[in-house]
Amino acid sequence: MIYLDHAATTYIHQEVVELMHSILLNTYGNPSSTHQTGQSAKAILEQSRKSIAQQLGVLASEIIFTSSGTESNNWILTNAVENLNVKRFISTKIEHHAVLHTLEHLQQKDGVEIEYLTLNNQGNINLSELNEKLDSEHKTMVTLMHVNNEIGTILPLEEVSKICKQNQALFHSDMVQSIGKYQLNLQEIGIDFMAASAHKFHGPKGVGILFASKKHSLNSWLLGGAQEKGLRAGTEAVHQIAGMAKALEIELANLKENHQKINELRNYLCQKLNLHFNNPRIFGNQENSHIINVILPFDIQKASMLTFTLNLKSIAVSRGSACQSGSVKPSHVLDAILSINEKQLPNLRISLATKNTLDEIDVLIDVLMANS
Repeated sequence: MIYLDHAATTYIHQEVVELMHSILLNTYGNPSSTHQTGQSAKAILEQSRKSIAQQLGVLASEIIFTSSGTESNNWILTNAVENLNVKRFISTKIEHHAVLHTLEHLQQKDGVEIEYLTLNNQGNINLSELNEKLDSEHKTMVTLMHVNNEIGTILPLEEVSKICKQNQALFHSDMVQSIGKYQLNLQEIGIDFMAASAHKFHGPKGVGILFASKKHSLNSWLLGGAQEKGLRAGTEAVHQIAGMAKALEIELANLKENHQKINELRNYLCQKLNLHFNNPRIFGNQENSHIINVILPFDIQKASMLTFTLNLKSIAVSRGSACQSGSVKPSHVLDAILSINEKQLPNLRISLATKNTLDEIDVLIDVLMANS
């Protein structure tokens, strides 16, 4: 298998597996128990929290463990309305559905206002427009993802944060595709809330991070116990949390080498696409970006078989934009930024990791050429 779908999920580091295995076998106590076995698990839990906080430049008390980035996003946005008196959200139509669907639910349930920013044809926002829309008497939260999961567009976090602060607005970012891939000091950036997920940076599935600045309170999300400062009841998955902390530590310790490898792979891929295909539309061609999305100038009939052919050749990529004969549901991300004609063409999301090779990209290009 040539795996080029790391925006969907990543392989897990061997060191992470070994650590989790050891905890499952040897430190299986409930961290809420007062006996030695439970307190050993509690120590691992809190050390993991401290490690993640240090890596992100925040306080350990500002880190809450969840089951996923989706849960973290749901909690943050719901808390904004129910606990922080937010009446208005500013976002874009290319956010992850964990954000968009939650906003729509809050609009129907609580009557909050939602305003969507204009996007250019690469999925970038206009900072001046954001500043203008924030001139409002209603308490507002800006919710914008850092790295788009489909097209790899990177948000200028620091600039957005500055604008939010100037206008007394809260700033939340879905950072599922960026935590572990960039050195980010959340305190210096000035973000208020953040969501992340371990399986996007070579950790285990089923565990995520919620960052909430100490300046803001959180409401209780799950009731029944005193776990996570009484905010999220339920026995913590210590092995998963420790695995997440270990994965983040590994990724950030090797960040320079990782960026060099990803840049080499991305540049080579873009070079090959431009060389062998007539004017392909490429998204995500930015420094250190691991997500490339390309619209290929293929014949419509051949395009309908492209994903099937790639899978047959054991090449894993994602496709979700084209709407040939209505057979594939259009991506809401590309639907928001593409022309009508471009929506008819095949689209592939190719997302890279350091284990990928130039030879694997050559194989992908050869298969694409044979089916163009």
